[in-house]
Amino acid sequence: MEFRGIMGGFYRISEWIMRLSVINVLWVICAIPFFFLGLVFLQSQSADQALQTLILMAIVAPFTIFPSTTAMFSVARKWLTGEEDVPLFKTFFRGYKDNFVQSLLGGLIYILIGAILYTNFQFYGNQTGAFGILRFLVLSLTVLLIISLFHFFSILSHLHMKILQIVKNALLITIGNPVRSLSMIVLNGIVLYVSFNMFTFLIPFFMGSLIAVVSFWHFNLIFGKLQEKQQELAEKEAEQQRQQTEIADNPEAAEVERKADNP
Repeated sequence: MEFRGIMGGFYRISEWIMRLSVINVLWVICAIPFFFLGLVFLQSQSADQALQTLILMAIVAPFTIFPSTTAMFSVARKWLTGEEDVPLFKTFFRGYKDNFVQSLLGGLIYILIGAILYTNFQFYGNQTGAFGILRFLVLSLTVLLIISLFHFFSILSHLHMKILQIVKNALLITIGNPVRSLSMIVLNGIVLYVSFNMFTFLIPFFMGSLIAVVSFWHFNLIFGKLQEKQQELAEKEAEQQRQQTEIADNPEAAEVERKADNP
């Protein structure tokens, strides 16, 4: 039975609420160790305790939050590419299983880079003069890395590539599309701010799934434009090859045409 009018609108809204909440709950369940440590981190009584908890979170992240987030992005990808009625559980756990190894390796790479940036930030933060200014460069690279992480999950759920290619392309997309990337991180930042400071019930039910939808929507727009540019280049190359073939087959006609164009 299909509802129309106001009832149809309410039905569609309730359906999307259900979809977003189910995927978000699965995301949290599959990354329980990470989120548990996150709660411990928020309740830390000292800087040393917070740092120790952060290190533990970094250790478990590649095995928990990265595969779980990739699975969530796999579902968001289906929704935003026109497959709204996909089975949620099946699609989620298929994305979890199929991309587990690559998401784990990607997690290790990002954690390693993040640790290097953190160490450099701590070092340059204690320096004065020109060396002290370098901490702002490290901070900028950290923001770049965070933005690329969202593109990383989108690429991993959408394309088949080697892990280093995925990380490289995530960084290139971030640098090459600053407006879209900035828009994405601002919207995701709003979701995080609202979730942690205004409506904490969003965290277990909607925070992650909303971020996945926002992130993949931006990535899909960027990827669509890249495909259009590639198609235009392919058409130009095909036209050049056609002209070269015509010249090779009939050089006299090509010479006449050239003289006509350049009297």
